[in-house]
Amino acid sequence: MSVTFESRYAIGPNESKSLDTNGLRDNFLIEKLFFEDKVHFVYSHYDRYMAGGAFPITQKIKLETIEPLLKEPYFLSRRELGIINVGGAGVVEVDGQVFEIGAKEALYIGKGAKEVYFSSDNASNPAKFYLNSTPAHHSYPTKRVTKAEANKIELGSMETANHRTINQMLLHTVIQTCQLQMGMTELKPGSVWNTMPSHTHDRRMEVYFYFEVPEGQAVSHFMGPVDETRHIWMQNEQAVISPPWSIHSGAGTSNYTFIWGMAGENMDYDDMDKSPITDLR
Repeated sequence: MSVTFESRYAIGPNESKSLDTNGLRDNFLIEKLFFEDKVHFVYSHYDRYMAGGAFPITQKIKLETIEPLLKEPYFLSRRELGIINVGGAGVVEVDGQVFEIGAKEALYIGKGAKEVYFSSDNASNPAKFYLNSTPAHHSYPTKRVTKAEANKIELGSMETANHRTINQMLLHTVIQTCQLQMGMTELKPGSVWNTMPSHTHDRRMEVYFYFEVPEGQAVSHFMGPVDETRHIWMQNEQAVISPPWSIHSGAGTSNYTFIWGMAGENMDYDDMDKSPITDLR
């Protein structure tokens, strides 16, 4: 079987207070997503969100169903899938239709697609397909979105060390989805803070995937309620689950890029409860 998985149950802010560093990491940090010639997922019980990676090197790999978890005949029977390639050029085949996906390009696959395959153009520079999946109630067309086609927003400044470009890629203002939203934020050289001022949104959860973190550098990801924050130190190509009750913000020892994915009943990107920096504790 080419698909492996692990499951994470949801906990609330009161339960999280009792966690030490290892407990916090065990519940929220995804240390490894990419396994050679495998598809790997972490299933979160927050909005039943799945985050994972497909890493084809020597062979074409299939997105198979996970019978003990999904109990469906194929993976996308009742789900939608978002893909952003963070490696070399590759190909995603969806029910016989071929999509060439380059670095930092995205693909949305709607509910009902039966056969999905991943492959790399070059084994010496393989594709790394970062995957997010959520339950879906309707089938929308499969569509590729390049970085040039993304809705771009410039935020922050060099003076506050958070000058960044937000690339909204799989968002309802760009393509149709049921509830999944994904995008990519690139920090400018000299900037280290993301999502600052921070915020919460009680009607949707989020997953952050950090990449392009230079060797020897790291990112400190902040989470928790506004008045009682915690942090998780993260390395390159690691992800972190952000519950609806938690802020999600990070600062690196260098600039970096991260992919954000969201799900829940809230599709309004700007509907959030902002937290003034001076209120953080």
